[in-house]
Amino acid sequence: MKPIQIDNRQEELFQPRLCDQLNQKNELLVLGRMIPWGDLEIEFADLYQSNSSVGGQPPKPIRLMIGILLLQHLHNLSDEQVVRGWVENPYWQHFCGYDFLQWNFPINPSSLTRFRNRLGLARLEKILSLTVAVAVKSEAVKVKDLKKVIVDTTVMPKNIEFPTDSQLYNKARERLVKLAAKNGIALRQNYNLTAKTLLRKISGYLHAKQMKRARKAIKHLKTIVGRVVRDVERKIGSSENLAEIFTPILNQSKQLLLQERTSKNKIYSLHEPDVACISKGKAHKRYEFGCKVSLAVTNKQGLVVSSEALPGNPYDGHTLNQTLELAEKITGVEIDSATVDRGYKGHSVESDPLRNHTKIFISGQRRGLTKSLKKQLKRRSAIEPMIGHMKQEGKLGLCRLKGIVGNQLNALLTGVGHNLRLILNHIRKLLKLGKLKNFLIQILFQLLEIFLLKIY
Repeated sequence: MKPIQIDNRQEELFQPRLCDQLNQKNELLVLGRMIPWGDLEIEFADLYQSNSSVGGQPPKPIRLMIGILLLQHLHNLSDEQVVRGWVENPYWQHFCGYDFLQWNFPINPSSLTRFRNRLGLARLEKILSLTVAVAVKSEAVKVKDLKKVIVDTTVMPKNIEFPTDSQLYNKARERLVKLAAKNGIALRQNYNLTAKTLLRKISGYLHAKQMKRARKAIKHLKTIVGRVVRDVERKIGSSENLAEIFTPILNQSKQLLLQERTSKNKIYSLHEPDVACISKGKAHKRYEFGCKVSLAVTNKQGLVVSSEALPGNPYDGHTLNQTLELAEKITGVEIDSATVDRGYKGHSVESDPLRNHTKIFISGQRRGLTKSLKKQLKRRSAIEPMIGHMKQEGKLGLCRLKGIVGNQLNALLTGVGHNLRLILNHIRKLLKLGKLKNFLIQILFQLLEIFLLKIY
């Protein structure tokens, strides 16, 4: 069925409206008036079924759901925090379309998880495109500024424990034992006490730098996991139902037992098997476990025009063309030039016949540069603090959404939140400038009044 509409008609005679109490020059309310909510409701109407005979509770208003999602990534909040903060903040309620103060939770926090999955990548790209359009409308950026971008990649860490062989072996054993107990399979031995003792010994050996003893204990734990795997396979037998249940964890356990230090496509987490180990050459953090994210921001203001999570660990130069295509799709403007670092050497953009209009400038380039191009190339490092803001103030520093799709959704929503923060900062400056102008005008009138009094 179709979502319900927000009803702002006067229901109680003595209930005041929020628009009569709130400061209409608040930057969030100004931003809310710039967003075309009606177009979004029409655009996302196909998320819901048109058949009213379908049972269940009517869906929540589209403006409410999108507004809460924007507020969540604007302030880097969890699902529970943003719902609780929505009840306490009347400005947030007015931003989401309500003109009367609400005292109850608008949604269950778990509804945001389902709404994100229902939106998908295509609609989130439209929301990112909307933030770019609002930035142009508010004059935070100009259309010509969208033609020059800076492209870089970073690592978005996943919400996993630091992987060690002993912990991975024990988790695989625990999952097999619990799944066997759940399905009524009696194993010869579950090794719960033995594994617990081994983990404690391994921790002590590694702390004392007794590597020979630690390797021996890890090998013993690996042997135990192999025993449990073979015991489960014997107990399953020819049962197709049990085989379907146990196949995923059995495959992961076998891969854990076979993988070595030099193996490729290793498993670093059982609940997030797609996590990659990425080294970016940082002195303080040699390896990061997550996925690579390719970002494109405007050269002057740092507005995000493309944000894409890349599964695996692809070479930066191979991702440049894809990033530029997504940036042009989101902004609707052809990119004239892109500035990148030296990690993009060997890219194939200039040899692409469909991208003859885009020039790529690599950091450290000296020949064939005019004064304006040299100035543009110096701005290449401006993307680094933008990435830092997205990691500290946004959700790029840790992805809590599950799977490859969760990585892609989190990367796009992080770009949306960053753009909203830039737009709000620009609106604040405009409002302060307006107050300053009014103050100067008042002073001038007072001086003029004093001057006229002295004359007459």
